[in-house]
Amino acid sequence: MKRTRQAGFTIIELVMVIVILGILAAIALPKYVSLQTDARKAKLNGAKGAIASAMAMSHGKSLVDGAAVLTQTSEGVTVTLAFGYPNAASIAAAAGIVSTDYDLDATVTNVLTVSPTGVTTVASCKVVYTGATSATVPATLVITSTDCS
Repeated sequence: MKRTRQAGFTIIELVMVIVILGILAAIALPKYVSLQTDARKAKLNGAKGAIASAMAMSHGKSLVDGAAVLTQTSEGVTVTLAFGYPNAASIAAAAGIVSTDYDLDATVTNVLTVSPTGVTTVASCKVVYTGATSATVPATLVITSTDCS
């Protein structure tokens, strides 16, 4: 008697492959989502660092130049100052933050809110820069990163 060779996969083999793929997807998907959240938090911390650096450099330069200086130009970027600190309208340009990477909201006077693009809830993943309001009240920078999903 002549035996024929098997010409395909059995149903059991196919089911096993589907089960294995399902298990792998169940393990990999949460890790992928977690990586996106971590990346957004890192991006947010990068924005905070860039804004803090621009704020400190501009303030230091204004202390050297004198209180009467109202604008500064550094590396081709003009920064408007208020009480020796960059105002909210010009801090993003001074920090090198662009709207293609971040969502910028300057609807509140003298306040800039920066959040990474793709964040579901901006209120829980943002950096808020508030410009100086007087010679005795300096600019502030507050980060919120409770949920950057």
